[in-house]
Amino acid sequence: MFILRAATTADVPVIYELIAELAEYEKLRDQVDATPAGIHSALFGERRYAEVLLAECQATVAGFALYFHNFSTFRGKPGLYLEDLFVRPPFRRLGIGTAFFRRMAQIAVERGCARMEWSVLDWNTPALDFYRSLGAVAMADWTVHRLTDDALLRLANRGD
Repeated sequence: MFILRAATTADVPVIYELIAELAEYEKLRDQVDATPAGIHSALFGERRYAEVLLAECQATVAGFALYFHNFSTFRGKPGLYLEDLFVRPPFRRLGIGTAFFRRMAQIAVERGCARMEWSVLDWNTPALDFYRSLGAVAMADWTVHRLTDDALLRLANRGD
């Protein structure tokens, strides 16, 4: 069996490993700029930007879910945004993914959140099927946009 628990500062190295493993799975390893020090600061520093749940199976970390709050102006309430969820291959099909979602839904309800959201890569059919089985609905009318790196700096430094 497995347990879910909140991550602690001692978990930063394994969280970093899991991020790297997720990036490999998503074919995005070249995009990982995170460092253990940066992860520590973001999760456990003066301002905590995100939270992590870990799944443990027989004292081995089997996976993680990293989430944070967003806000719905239309609903006037916070939401819970799942940034990443990853279960290591040997621990898949044990119910860990479902347990992560159940726990995050409980957290969202406890904190008065109006919704829970996440993004998924179009090619990730196993994840898409899993999310549909939970009752999730794709937001087909919405397109994700992102500013990063040079584009973000150019906009931040524009002088108009």
